[in-house]
Amino acid sequence: MATMTKQERARLAVERLAAVYPAATELAHQGPFQMLIATILSAQTTDRAVNSVTPKLFARYPDAQALAHADPAAVERLIKPTGFFRVKARTIIACSRALMERFGGEVPPSMEDLVTLPGVGRKTANVVLGVAFGIPGLAVDTHVIRLTNRLRLTRSRDPVKIEAEVTKLIPREEWTGFSLRLILHGRRVCVARTPNCPACVLNDFCPSSTVGRPPRRRAARPAARRRRQLTTVAG
Repeated sequence: MATMTKQERARLAVERLAAVYPAATELAHQGPFQMLIATILSAQTTDRAVNSVTPKLFARYPDAQALAHADPAAVERLIKPTGFFRVKARTIIACSRALMERFGGEVPPSMEDLVTLPGVGRKTANVVLGVAFGIPGLAVDTHVIRLTNRLRLTRSRDPVKIEAEVTKLIPREEWTGFSLRLILHGRRVCVARTPNCPACVLNDFCPSSTVGRPPRRRAARPAARRRRQLTTVAG
């Protein structure tokens, strides 16, 4: 494929990933509160793990008022499969208390308010705004940082700069879906250490794809080089 601009790569990536991942998020939820708590729980784990615990969690604690007064030990037992369950239990209880104290138990539909809640940064806020309120935002986590760099949509590693740069390349209505699909793709295909380029739907235009390229030759280790030199001299 001929050389493409960043905007062309970005828009083609939006199209291809939407075809592979029709549902941008796989987190089961009903309403902003459940989306907020599920997103916090999704850190360092899979959506499947979160979905395995949230039905029982929300059946017992259906709203911010109920979760704000929850026994931490009981919450820990319910969310244990998501990992880091002690920290996550404290965080979602503290977040619920903050919702009760400052927002009447309702999830605020603004970035400025959301990031004041315990456990909520720009990434989580953008997910909640986009999915629960239909307010577009680019959620940037480690997967999005990695993939946008591999696609050469940015050379920054700073989430705020990436958000600013990438949102200029694609239509506003695609911001949320694109970032969530990048996260899914980063978990399943474009993984950190050994990306599965042959299985990637972006491999024909991704600047980092290894498909059709000869494998890189590793530089010989110093000890190996010394052994070869000694063999040559001796021979």
